[in-house]
Amino acid sequence: MGSLNYNYSFHHISKDQDQITTSIQRYKALRLKALLLSPTSFSSTYAIESAFADAEWASRLTADERETFVCAATLVNCDQGSSNEPEWVAQVTLRGPLSKDEFTLPDDSGQPAPRADDKEERWQMLSLFSLPDHRGMGIGKQLCREALGYLRSYRNQPGTVRVRLMVKPEKQDIVDFYRRLGFVEAGRSTLVEALIANGDESLLPDDTRGEKYTTRGPVIMMLELFR
Repeated sequence: MGSLNYNYSFHHISKDQDQITTSIQRYKALRLKALLLSPTSFSSTYAIESAFADAEWASRLTADERETFVCAATLVNCDQGSSNEPEWVAQVTLRGPLSKDEFTLPDDSGQPAPRADDKEERWQMLSLFSLPDHRGMGIGKQLCREALGYLRSYRNQPGTVRVRLMVKPEKQDIVDFYRRLGFVEAGRSTLVEALIANGDESLLPDDTRGEKYTTRGPVIMMLELFR
């Protein structure tokens, strides 16, 4: 970033049809950039998602069970004639609320069994990414806090909210990042379970019997919130 200075703002993306078209294009551009710049951080690939039709991108932002949060950067004191249009530089998605059956994993995953639906609410956090030029500014942490704050105010009951995510085991820096937010390790998932948990089961091949899909690798992390 050099000597450039930015103001950062955080937003919950509206599903209003009057605003969604612009949001879809910005979301798509940042997501594809994420897959190009950090291909080992995601279960999906640039080759897969760059082929998505606009309807698929729209569904990611407008589906009832998905809530998207972004960080926008606005250049401070930009030169005359330069664009001062805010740029999306980070985003994260929440998927939920999930039923007990949707959230449950096999016993050998090590994940604690969820409580009854009237005792806790459950969400999956996924697809966190920030552009490299804007890392080290605390925007990833603040963006996650914005998303978690939304869950606290989503409704009054149940009083407990369980938030889950999966991290590739080799990404120790990411595991440490989520620990600092209060998440704790809660087992290991398979790639199949991780994709389904993220709502990406359509990315699975017909045959998922191979070691790539059945090995328990991704680290399950959880956080409990209280309303």
